[in-house]
Amino acid sequence: MFHTFYNFSGQPFLLTPDARFFYGSSEHSRAISHLVYGLTQQEGFIVITGEVGAGKTTLTEQLWSQLDHNTYIIAKVVTTQVSGDDLLRLVMAKFGVEDTQDAGKAALLRRFEQMVAEHHKQGRRCLLVVDEAQNLSLSAMEELRMISNITVDGMASVQTILLGQPQFRPMLASKDWEQLRQRVLASYHLGPLSAGETRLYIEHRLRTVGWKNDPTWDDAAFEAIHQYTGGIPRRINTLCSRLLLLGALEETHAITGEMVNETAEQLDRDLGAEIEPVALNPAGDPGRDDLVRRIEMLERHAYLQEQAFKRLISLLEPK
Repeated sequence: MFHTFYNFSGQPFLLTPDARFFYGSSEHSRAISHLVYGLTQQEGFIVITGEVGAGKTTLTEQLWSQLDHNTYIIAKVVTTQVSGDDLLRLVMAKFGVEDTQDAGKAALLRRFEQMVAEHHKQGRRCLLVVDEAQNLSLSAMEELRMISNITVDGMASVQTILLGQPQFRPMLASKDWEQLRQRVLASYHLGPLSAGETRLYIEHRLRTVGWKNDPTWDDAAFEAIHQYTGGIPRRINTLCSRLLLLGALEETHAITGEMVNETAEQLDRDLGAEIEPVALNPAGDPGRDDLVRRIEMLERHAYLQEQAFKRLISLLEPK
């Protein structure tokens, strides 16, 4: 709706990760460097953690867009609240290993070894990306560790990237996970955007869809957005999407700090929960517990509203 009003080529603030909108902030650039370093080791685990919506998945999408698809075979697992055996079958399926109802674990592993050996012969490497790693059980992590032990011609057959929320770090540091921790070759915690980078991030996403300073954004608007979102990209997307919708409904070509406050108040009424600016501590981090609770509610509501708008538009389009 608003992208038509402002003559955008698409929606700049969708919640779905999209490498086209990747913004290389200082945090994301460092994280990419850790990923690249880890990949050069050709074995073990790479760990990236960050708050909900910090951009971990977008980071891997960006990495995937840069990798030679003739060199890497990538499998992604996003369902992690499963048993060890179920996770193993999920991984096998993502790599295209045939699974039959009566296939035992040993048979699956033999098929997997044959698959990676064939890729190795063709000069390809297998890369596994596991999202929401904080939900993995100890048995599931043990299966991942065992997969990492499989070698072809003396080389590791699979390298794994683990993406998780902050609580994954103390899990990994526990005594029970020591064997896996010893195989972690690179690790990075993805922090929030600074106030300046929040502005650059918003402008980058707008330019990606053809923004030509319509609407304009005043300094107070950028400052308020950073305060409300704590510099977390997905929260920025949610708030900015609602701001542009408000701007289109009011047929205005300027986004102001007052509009940010008005939008937050509207979200407050919609969600029945208090939405307030988040005070930042000296290190630049938001008050996380309250922020996460409130913004996750905001994200769910915004997603449902976005889907409703899409449905409405499709019904209004001529058949």
